[in-house]
Amino acid sequence: MQIKPRQHLLDIWQAMARHSFDGGKWSWGEWGGLSSVADAERLLCLMYPATEIPAFRLDEPDTTQTDVEKALRRVGGRTEIPAALVAVLDQFMRTHTGPDATPTFAGGYYFTSQDPKQEVTREQREMGVVDSFSMSVTLCLATLGFLKVYEDRTSRSDVRNAIGQLKEATSTRLTAAMVSLLRSFTVNVFDADSGQGQRLRRLVGQGQLSERAVLQQFQRRFKPLRATITESFVLGVDVEERLRDDNQLFECGWAWSLVKDAPKVETSDPIGTQPDGAADAVPYLYFTVVALDGIQDLFSDRTLTLGLLNPEQQKLAEALRLRWEITQQYWSGIARFDPERWPLEDLPWRTTGQLLESEYFSLSVAAILVHDLVRRRATDEDLTRTVTVMERLAERGRITSRMTRDDPNVRLHNPGVTLPLQGSEDAGGPALQWTMTDFSAQLLKRTIQLSELSRNITAQDRLLRLAEEIFGHLWQRRIQEGEGIGLWDNVRAVYPGSPEGPGQVSWSVTERVTECMVAARKLYVQRPIRSAELAVLARALLSESTHLFGYEQMEPTLAVDGERAKSLRSIEIRLRRARRILDEQPGTACALTLSVLGELDVLAQARDAAREV
Repeated sequence: MQIKPRQHLLDIWQAMARHSFDGGKWSWGEWGGLSSVADAERLLCLMYPATEIPAFRLDEPDTTQTDVEKALRRVGGRTEIPAALVAVLDQFMRTHTGPDATPTFAGGYYFTSQDPKQEVTREQREMGVVDSFSMSVTLCLATLGFLKVYEDRTSRSDVRNAIGQLKEATSTRLTAAMVSLLRSFTVNVFDADSGQGQRLRRLVGQGQLSERAVLQQFQRRFKPLRATITESFVLGVDVEERLRDDNQLFECGWAWSLVKDAPKVETSDPIGTQPDGAADAVPYLYFTVVALDGIQDLFSDRTLTLGLLNPEQQKLAEALRLRWEITQQYWSGIARFDPERWPLEDLPWRTTGQLLESEYFSLSVAAILVHDLVRRRATDEDLTRTVTVMERLAERGRITSRMTRDDPNVRLHNPGVTLPLQGSEDAGGPALQWTMTDFSAQLLKRTIQLSELSRNITAQDRLLRLAEEIFGHLWQRRIQEGEGIGLWDNVRAVYPGSPEGPGQVSWSVTERVTECMVAARKLYVQRPIRSAELAVLARALLSESTHLFGYEQMEPTLAVDGERAKSLRSIEIRLRRARRILDEQPGTACALTLSVLGELDVLAQARDAAREV
């Protein structure tokens, strides 16, 4: 199925308006307000395209395009839509702010109990989670950018007053989210001979290297990174001493929530109380990827151009950027540890800390690798090997291959992959878990990002074909009846034998698909890959056509021969266009010059026929 970002986003917005707006008023529904993660994902389905794609902007009512206004007609007219969004965003900020004016980041009903006989306590549901910290960064930046433009476009005093209050609340929440991300980052150090150390050595060694050789290579490869972490981060005394020991192995990334005993972050912004941490100091691949996605929005061109960060937030952003870069370098190095056989290529990935294995974790490592490939100049070999991993993940996830009877891989999608949240039981309740059901959407997002990065025609063609297959799979999973029609996620539409779902809209999958459409738009607006072979051919065709055109211009033109004059003028315009785009679009230049050569030959034949008469 061909990906049409504009049309698909309009379809999503129309479904969103039908589901969430009733007579121009936002309706949170039964599940609204119970999870800051789900509420943020829901709002980002609107706010992310509206701030990332110029054609979908809603902050300048006079420029709102007709099809966008039509998709959101249940919200109101073009002047009413931005005012309605201000009201909804204000509701979100108020709902997820505590009585002491401290922003809250509750996981809510996304937390489930590992023991089905025990209920999750209210205190546990109110615990913050990295998903919420990261989503809040993206949502707050989108909101601040939206308000910065819309504030100068409205003359309504009530709306301007609401904008002022919302800007303050949004900035406070942004700072609180950034502080929480800093306090959720962790470095886990362990002995090379411990159980986790042996598992890591087996993972990266792939049975090709001795454990001693693996340890030596690990020491050599990550020595600069180890030194940067030791010198730049505030670590516990015990952790710092062990990290200085080259015989100790380590992992870095984000825990599922604030880490136990994480020090408070000094900030002059009034973010209220910084709660105590609950998570064990163990990085999770899933939450690390989520954090990386949110943090990179702090450095986007839009954030910098609009000046969305205040001086205090800029300092916090620099601290997060250092952790962002270090984490990418670490996991990219682990994923490609052995150049002969990447650990990433050995599917499925086995986590060393939680003792879990799944294609989802392979996708998480691949996602970090994609981040790193985008950050640095990737080689064609790196890209080609990563493309192969994506294709294998799609096959193993039964997206591009046939499902077998009682296929265990269907569990990737429904009921999903569960993560035990270490340390959650200390909050006075059962041990909690987190479930991921967005494997297909995440795979589509990384595939599109790789397509945008690739400048190799063959690799990009493979990626585009894979992206279209994954998207076709996801499009079939839209809800076809009920209040969530047109949104996600009806897994049983593709996997009929999978368990019955909970029934409500999955804002997690819907938001990921929306991100994919924004990423696809970025892919299509960039320049096509230049073919060196076509460039040579285009130059040869242009040389011949220019020469023949020059000869044709020397032939006499009768005063009454208006058609020939028009034809020559058209040829001149096409040749000028072909010459201008030859370096960037050699294929188009070939097409233009071929049409010119055909028309010149028609003129030549007509002239020869006239002479024979």
